[in-house]
Amino acid sequence: MTEGGPITVVIADDHPLIRKGVADILRGDSAVRLVGEATNGEEALRLVRELKPALVVLDVEMPKMTGLEVAATLQKAALPVHVVLVTMHGGQETLRGAMALGVRGFVSKESATDEILACVHLVASGRTYLSATFEKNDAAPMAKATPALATLTAAERNVLRRVAKGMSTKAIAEQLGVSPKTVENQRGSICLKLGVNGNNALVRFAMDHAEELRTL
Repeated sequence: MTEGGPITVVIADDHPLIRKGVADILRGDSAVRLVGEATNGEEALRLVRELKPALVVLDVEMPKMTGLEVAATLQKAALPVHVVLVTMHGGQETLRGAMALGVRGFVSKESATDEILACVHLVASGRTYLSATFEKNDAAPMAKATPALATLTAAERNVLRRVAKGMSTKAIAEQLGVSPKTVENQRGSICLKLGVNGNNALVRFAMDHAEELRTL
C-alpha cells in the first residue's frame, strides 16, 4: 500500500462462492484494491511475488500449498506482505502455527464476508485481528491460561510488563531503545500468542497477570 493509496490485496481460496463473496466485499470498499485472485496456494504465492500486494488473504486448506505453507514461504523469503488466514477451525494449534509464521489476521470462514474488511484494515495498519468466533471459542482459553506467557520471547515479556503499567507504544519504545514500529510488531505477536484481540484486551490481560510477569 502506498501512502494515501488503497490497500492492495490478493485473495486465495479454492471455493469459488467463498472467494467471490470475499472479493465482492473488498471491491465495495474504495480504500481497498483487489489486484489478484488465486484458486490454490502455488498460484497465490506466484501472484504475491508478481503483484507485490500489501496484504494477502489465504484459505488455510487449499490444493498444492496450504495457506500455512504459503505463509511459511513468504516469511522465509522476507516478502513485505501482511498475511491473513481464513479457516473453518481456529484451534490453538493452528493459531500458534500461524502466529509463528508472522500471520497478523485470523478470520473464521463462516463469517468471512462480515469480518474481512475490518480485518484487512486493521492488519494493513500494522495491528492484529482475531475473529470473534475464535475469541469466544477455541482461542479464548489462550487468553486465560497463564502457561501462554511461556510462549513469549524475552523482548515480548519486556513489552508486556510495560503494557501492564499503562505505558503507550511510544513510551515503551523510548524506554527500551527501539522504534515504535518494533513495539507495535511485538504487541501484535503477543496478541496472537495469547489469543487476545485488540489493545484493550491486551491491556486487561497484562494487568491481570502483572505479578506473574514480574517473576518471568
